[in-house]
Amino acid sequence: MSLKEPVPVAPGTADGPRAEQPHRATVWPEARAAAVRAGDLARAGRAPLGVPLGRALGQVLAEPLLALTDLPPFDTSAMDGWAVAGPGPWAVREDDAVLAGQAPTAAVGDGEAVRIATGARVPTGTTAVLRTEHSRTGHPLTEHSPTEHSHVEHPLSEPVGTLLHALREVVPGQDIRPRGQECRSGDELLPAGTRVTPAVLGLAAAAGYDELPVPPRPRVEILVLGDELLTAGLPHEGLIRDALGPMLGPWLTALGAEVLATRRIGDDAEELYAAVTGSPADLVLTTGGTAAGPVDHVHGVLGKAGAALLVDGVKVRPGHPMLLARLAADPGRPGHVRHLVGLPGNPLAAVSGLLTLAEPLLRALSGEGGGPPHRAPVRDEVHGHPYDTRLVPVVHREGRAVPLRYNGPAMLRGIAAADGLAVVPPGGAHAGRELDILDLPWPKAAGAAPAQGACFT
Repeated sequence: MSLKEPVPVAPGTADGPRAEQPHRATVWPEARAAAVRAGDLARAGRAPLGVPLGRALGQVLAEPLLALTDLPPFDTSAMDGWAVAGPGPWAVREDDAVLAGQAPTAAVGDGEAVRIATGARVPTGTTAVLRTEHSRTGHPLTEHSPTEHSHVEHPLSEPVGTLLHALREVVPGQDIRPRGQECRSGDELLPAGTRVTPAVLGLAAAAGYDELPVPPRPRVEILVLGDELLTAGLPHEGLIRDALGPMLGPWLTALGAEVLATRRIGDDAEELYAAVTGSPADLVLTTGGTAAGPVDHVHGVLGKAGAALLVDGVKVRPGHPMLLARLAADPGRPGHVRHLVGLPGNPLAAVSGLLTLAEPLLRALSGEGGGPPHRAPVRDEVHGHPYDTRLVPVVHREGRAVPLRYNGPAMLRGIAAADGLAVVPPGGAHAGRELDILDLPWPKAAGAAPAQGACFT
């Protein structure tokens, strides 16, 4: 299968065998790249939203952040002290002070000084700001010459009020933040795709923004498939608890998606077809039903719905039956591109599909750059599959990745304790080899999980 030319699922296969459609699994890196391309193409038809600053945290910028004003917007004082004009000593304007948020009442004349607060607009005529701790004031009738060490007083011919003296050299422009020092109006402050952090919110507010342009949050609907799943109580009589329904919604929310619903559907092809074709979501996420068993209906439903397979199986363990499809266009929403990611039913295999296909697609749909994974050496040897990539839960210990034992496709004990998943190439990795690590979208307390050894079932 060519990733550049999606293969439509043959119609009329909802109930028939798939023997005439040979399975062509995609290598793991290409599968992730296909998911990114799908997200990029879908994002192209989505207009950005203006979101108030208070609701933009954690999202990404859909457009470059351009300054709407000079920063600072006017010359401001960098320190508490005195705005002075010309050389000293300076006559203090006793009844005048410039505070932040207030416009100066009058210009400062040559030889004058006026109190000024940090952040206040510098009065016209100011040549420097003299810090309070670098100055002293006194009455001229009791002043001593700054060059004399005697205590002989020298009265002035005319009283002029309080004088301000500098205790160190005053340089023109000192402790004044000039207008536009940080940026000029129209300057690009941050590129599109930047994650909105608290610091970004502060910068945006300073630059004049009340709201930020962000891509619409991807809307996801989760369809949990299977007659064998319980939503409460203990497993019994061949029935097991649904582990994916409680897990996938919060996981997708942590990735920035808006989860519209988590629906449980039995092994019913018609009910699944109605749910897939009627979903308003940008991404439909199914669990189970992607293989070729008697009640695995996902491929047949996609064929009946006129979908195009972008990825049909991935050379990765666990999770190789995963798939990615582009759903047929909705005539009522021109330009709206929808996708379906089919996850395997085994819990850790589903996590593998989530990280391989769903997460890259959602990040691209959200406008995130998605840089390369970080790398870390593995502390222990990791066994590999002869031909496929393996994703193995690991914890970080002293700069190394330690593989966790419970990593079988049906297990969640390992991933529940993990900091990430190591990407193990075909053939495995010897101790000390650096591997890519896929991070999980939540913080993990250091030292929370013990190393667990190895387990492959």
